Amino acid sequence: MIYGIGTDICDVRRISATLERQGERFARKVLGDAEFAVWQARSARWPKRGLRYLATRFSAKEAFSKAIGLGMRIPMSWRLCEIVNQKSGKPVIVLHGELKSWFEAQGLTAHVTVTDETDYAASFVVVERITDPHARHAVSSLPPEGAHFVLGRPGDKT
Repeated sequence: MIYGIGTDICDVRRISATLERQGERFARKVLGDAEFAVWQARSARWPKRGLRYLATRFSAKEAFSKAIGLGMRIPMSWRLCEIVNQKSGKPVIVLHGELKSWFEAQGLTAHVTVTDETDYAASFVVVERITDPHARHAVSSLPPEGAHFVLGRPGDKT
């Protein structure tokens, strides 16, 4: 059963301006530890891709906060929600701490997709209430088995 749906579109130029004003502090505020490592690697090699990565994560967290109906209020926080990629490249939501506990207590699971173009990043999140407690699979405190953090597009040499 669908619990909530969230969507967000983010102007990459706005993220760029914020990053210029606040520097790495902004990225540390928005990104969890695993995301931050990917952002640093991408930014070092492909600055524009690093910027779009930050924008997609910002957008996905906004969409997730809307789908769970909390907005950016406790227990929802930027760093307790990470968007990581499975080995296949599929993005998944990984929750931590109080947010993870709250989410599991509600019996929820989530699905996320992100996309970006030169000036915009967008995301869509569907949150479902699990009716079969053995079906929990989409959100955890660790990336799914076999997950890794994609640093480039297929064919890129990382």
